[in-house]
Amino acid sequence: MEDYLRDGVVLLRGVFESWIATLNQGADQNAAHPSDRALRHAGEGGGGRFLEDFCCWRHIPQYEDFIRKSPMAEIAAALMQSHTAQFFHDHYLDKEAQSGVPTPWHQDMPYYCVEGLQTVSFWIPLDPREERVSLRCLAGSHKWPREIRPTSWSTLESFYADDEHFMDLPDVEQGVANGDYAIKAWGVTPGDAVAFNFKTAHGANANSVSTINRTLSFRWIGDDACYIQRPGRTSPDFPDINQSTGERLREDWFPTIWSS
Repeated sequence: MEDYLRDGVVLLRGVFESWIATLNQGADQNAAHPSDRALRHAGEGGGGRFLEDFCCWRHIPQYEDFIRKSPMAEIAAALMQSHTAQFFHDHYLDKEAQSGVPTPWHQDMPYYCVEGLQTVSFWIPLDPREERVSLRCLAGSHKWPREIRPTSWSTLESFYADDEHFMDLPDVEQGVANGDYAIKAWGVTPGDAVAFNFKTAHGANANSVSTINRTLSFRWIGDDACYIQRPGRTSPDFPDINQSTGERLREDWFPTIWSS
């Protein structure tokens, strides 16, 4: 908990090991039948499939079982130091072998319709991952004074038309070289989870190895998180959410799974 509050990221070894078979079944269904929200990216020349899908838990029973029955909600509340853990959404990422598509440095929070300090995303690999192709997080970046300007990964254009209150992404590699930033990255196996704050800057290299690279993320919010009206559609988008800035997210869409 102390590491999480300080760095905005922590590795949890083997915490979901008993759930990997269930999550693999759900991921297989997700890959075979992507939702209407699914995004497909390609590397230079059109090669290297990278599939993303969002908010599938209501029609993939294995995801819902994991959300409601695993210890994830209680762990989320402990890391956030929150009395409640409210489920936000799931995210499936599937990079084929030798994919030329990296995940660029970004923060998740600017893409979302929520704001608050008590947030956590569990990044759960379904395949073994060497450190060089694993998640990379910038320690302490969740404490930066402003959110990073969100961009479209395919075009690198600003995600919102009105984005003047965001800051530009710092030069991460130069900052690391200067000792200003520290990258947290680990080799991981199925059952491990990397937990990070929605405001923690993170990314990943292209999948340069000869095996598929599949990940599930499950995102949670705590007591202080609330809805925020962004200057455009969010990702994932909830166009019919019918909420106002400052309201707690509606329970019928985003259930509270754990409370103390």
